[in-house]
Amino acid sequence: MPEVLQISLAAARVNAKLTQEEVANKMKIGKRTIINWEKGTVTPSFANLKMLSDIYGIPVDNIFLPQEST
Repeated sequence: MPEVLQISLAAARVNAKLTQEEVANKMKIGKRTIINWEKGTVTPSFANLKMLSDIYGIPVDNIFLPQEST
């Protein structure tokens, strides 16, 4: 199976030419939530991840979710 190129949430957002504030407004959530997802402190639900992939115009499989180190 070919390896899927993955892009971080922050890079996907920047690539889509959107600010954290703009994404938060589109999703009707707080900007802090976007920041936490991008830092890996909180993992978005699949529904939110799907919404992000639609906003950024990339498949869910191509989004890399950072994991907070313990």
